[in-house]
Amino acid sequence: MARRGLLIILSSPSGAGKSTLSRRLLAWDPEIRFSVSATTRAPRAGEVDGREYHFRARADFEAMVAAGDMLEHAEVFGNLYGTPRAPVAAALEGGRDTLFDIDWQGGQQIRNSGLGKDSISVFVLPPSIAELEARLQGRAQDSAEVIAGRMARARDEISHWAEYDYVLVNDDLDATEDALRTIIRAERLKRDRQPWLNDFTRGLNAEFAARRGATA
Repeated sequence: MARRGLLIILSSPSGAGKSTLSRRLLAWDPEIRFSVSATTRAPRAGEVDGREYHFRARADFEAMVAAGDMLEHAEVFGNLYGTPRAPVAAALEGGRDTLFDIDWQGGQQIRNSGLGKDSISVFVLPPSIAELEARLQGRAQDSAEVIAGRMARARDEISHWAEYDYVLVNDDLDATEDALRTIIRAERLKRDRQPWLNDFTRGLNAEFAARRGATA
């Protein structure tokens, strides 16, 4: 009774919590596959090629785009980011879910792609703009200039909230995680994600026919 896989698109402005929620989802269900994006940016300290990102030269990345080997791609803060198509398609056919931690542009491209019918999209909002800025500063990862850039970008990102299937306000991380799990459980049970049901119901009808024949 295998089901078809699911593409879980999780987006938010930087600092609203999508990366933390992604880590929690992967810990909750190890069968969920995290989509490792390709990027042209340089690795940060401690990052490993193939784990956080597939680090690629710009020319190599652009060649993949030209060949149609990227499910989605975008340029963010001067660097290219994208999702290789082949491993995502293979996971879908194998009945495994794939989690995407991407921005609204990437989410839109996936929804509009040939694999979009297998996607659900969730946008995570911060409880306030002041809290969003405090979280970015509290991470102590970026300079004041970079934080200012992320805050400027956040307004545009938040304006796309209505394009998503689900919207969660992350004012309590545990509650937001619980809501996200509920969404995934329900989506997995949708009729069109259960290809085995056609054969199963035909079997039930065959049983009815056999019972009628036996009592005729």
